[in-house]
Amino acid sequence: MINCLGLNPSVSASLSIASTTHALRNKQHLIVADQKPHGCNGFCFGSRRPIIERVRSGFKGITVMADDKSTMSSIKEDLENIGILHIDPSLQKYKDHFRYRLRRYLDQKKLFEKYEGGLKEFAQGYLKFGFNREEGGIVYREWAPAAQEAQVIGDFNGWDGSNHRMEKNQFGVWSIKIPDSGGNPAIPHSSRVKFRFRHSGGVWVDRIPAWIEYATVDPTKFAAPYDGVYWAPPPLERYQFKFPRPPKPKAIRIYEAHVGMSSSEPRINSYREFADQVLPRIRANNYNTVQLMAVMEHSYYASFGYHVTNFFAVSSRSGTPEDLKYLIDKAHSLGLQVLMDVVHSHASNNVTDGLNGFDVGQSSEESYFHTGDRGYHKLWDSRLFNYANWEVLRFLLSNLRWWLEEFKFDGFRFDGVTSMVYHHHGINTTFTGDYSEYFSESTDVDAVVYLMLANCLIHDILPDATVIAEDVSGMPGLGRPVSEGGVGFDYRLAMAIPDRWIDYVKNKKDHEWSMKEISWSLTNRRYTEKCVSYAESHDQSIVGDKTIAFFLMDKEMYSGMSCLTDSSPTIERGIALHKMIHFITMALGGEGYLNFMGNEFGHPDWVDFPREGNGWSYEMCRRQWNLVDTDHLRYKFMNAFDRAMNLLDDKFSFLASNKQIVSSTNEEDKVIVFERGDLVFVFNFHPENTYEGYKVGCDLPGKYRVALDSDAWEFGGRGRVGHDADHFTSPEGIPGVAETNFNNRPNSFKVLSPSRTCVVYYRREESKEENSNGNLVGVKKTSVAVDVAKFPGKPASAARNLARRKRN
Repeated sequence: MINCLGLNPSVSASLSIASTTHALRNKQHLIVADQKPHGCNGFCFGSRRPIIERVRSGFKGITVMADDKSTMSSIKEDLENIGILHIDPSLQKYKDHFRYRLRRYLDQKKLFEKYEGGLKEFAQGYLKFGFNREEGGIVYREWAPAAQEAQVIGDFNGWDGSNHRMEKNQFGVWSIKIPDSGGNPAIPHSSRVKFRFRHSGGVWVDRIPAWIEYATVDPTKFAAPYDGVYWAPPPLERYQFKFPRPPKPKAIRIYEAHVGMSSSEPRINSYREFADQVLPRIRANNYNTVQLMAVMEHSYYASFGYHVTNFFAVSSRSGTPEDLKYLIDKAHSLGLQVLMDVVHSHASNNVTDGLNGFDVGQSSEESYFHTGDRGYHKLWDSRLFNYANWEVLRFLLSNLRWWLEEFKFDGFRFDGVTSMVYHHHGINTTFTGDYSEYFSESTDVDAVVYLMLANCLIHDILPDATVIAEDVSGMPGLGRPVSEGGVGFDYRLAMAIPDRWIDYVKNKKDHEWSMKEISWSLTNRRYTEKCVSYAESHDQSIVGDKTIAFFLMDKEMYSGMSCLTDSSPTIERGIALHKMIHFITMALGGEGYLNFMGNEFGHPDWVDFPREGNGWSYEMCRRQWNLVDTDHLRYKFMNAFDRAMNLLDDKFSFLASNKQIVSSTNEEDKVIVFERGDLVFVFNFHPENTYEGYKVGCDLPGKYRVALDSDAWEFGGRGRVGHDADHFTSPEGIPGVAETNFNNRPNSFKVLSPSRTCVVYYRREESKEENSNGNLVGVKKTSVAVDVAKFPGKPASAARNLARRKRN
């Protein structure tokens, strides 16, 4: 594994690709001549800054290594045999690029090993920076190299720092030890604190400590600034985790959720309320993963959590750090793993409350962010990290370890990866799939190396972690292990899929829907790189846009969803297509699936956070659970089908199967037939035609029965498909000669395929024994529809069907 390799330091982040490639071609391996300072045991403030700066400037202390030939030989071999190039030989053209970034990654790890004790130890910055208990007092450290003077202020000293001046070492780290008073900490738990410093302009400013673990705002004051909070609860008040992490699922089924807007009331929900009221809903719908948005503190609520101000602090709107721990522990008790939506792609430009406030008078080497235009994201109005900076790497990598170990998160969804890995940030850029778009001077190798380090760290700390990249570009190798030269993510989001669906439901009439285009959009992903598919996420729910349900049914959702009256053609079409769109996206679009909170039952409204434009209203920043809980409303049908989709994967693990074969995309019939695992899926998108005796291809011979049927009564359908009938296969063509088969499949069987329905068939496993009546015994009867009907809220007709099936 690459993370076990040793390598002497080589060229640095700021040396050009051209010069580095030249050095590699001449087989020169460079090292830093400086030695580790005396007394530096794993964590030090010693010579790392001068080392990095001298490496960057190419100072004379860099010499050619000639003594460790075995290491040179090993590393040379690894750089020559990059696994991803064997998986995709068309990447060979960019071998120099892969070698360059892989060497950069290895060099950085070697520096960590030499001066910090290793990557894992380096990523424990929170044990030194910020506020920490040390013998006899509290030690506070802050990296602010451009500051001229510094103090710590807060409730504990009446906001007068004259008696709490901090000292600065030669590497820009300010520190102070505040002795205990009368055997008690001088700074009480939950009291407010700030970092006060004088910058080069001679002005004193107050900032929230960069490593603060909690930050709050005075709710009685409009636009009040946040305060850092010293969070050190006594042992009896600190939450103790009771449940172990659940095992990593074969395939993730993600419920994307925002805690604050999860209440049915127009207010901000709490972590504990979410844990007690919403998590059971998620578990009941058979999801195995919760992805939490907006966890890191952000001063602007309407940013959806993406303009982070305090990276180590939980959003105080929904409670305390201990409350969030309760939520995660409760999720683990239900068998749900919890992912965090982590934002390391940019930071809020808020000066008073965020990291941007430390940027006053600082150069690029002394700042968390790039200087000049490179340090600003024009579209997001935010700051961009300098991923080549040693202390930025410490801050961000430690942030990941903090959330994993302190809060027991099970992994991350990295936001804005496309913005990170390209200097153009994807702005005004169209990715056509040409490899030159991914591996050129436009690639931000600093960011790529950071992500490689991050994924290495995460999986080293938690081997079963799940890490997902939000990347719209489709960069090759993003979802391959670092040991192969990839970036190391477990999954990427299939971000083109929701765009396709929105285009269809918004702009195309039913007869214009192309089965080939739908199939291609869902299957167009890189072989061996896993994707999480979704029909819609929070992006499709924000104000000004519409959810799929609302696109399909619009204003009739407010008047036509009662089961006490006949459904209109619009409602019937809308519910039918809502089920089909989400299910085919799940079944064909990736190796994992994601749904945003409320979309499982067709939540009718967009999300609009309180803001000046809506009178600071919370009316649209909530979830109307009452709609799905009301038995006579049709929302329950979409919810029941969502539950059944997930249950089907629980039973058959089709998402984890590498077998995915689309055998038919019939434009005239508007039918798509495919196999995933050993299941056969039949989707009939035709607005009118029902097909009797419709022939579908399959792989294995035998008897097939219905496993899931969107037309079942319990899902708001018409119950036209029989679930107890055996469908016998017939052989097709010449065995082993695919072109003579039916749709290139060796077997086939015939089905009833009603208009706007999807039906899944499973192969019955039969015992060789037969009873005296000639009936098979030991037959595995597996109908997801039967299982779903056990849940409350089913119509009486569904209950009768269930009873009849049980008798059979």
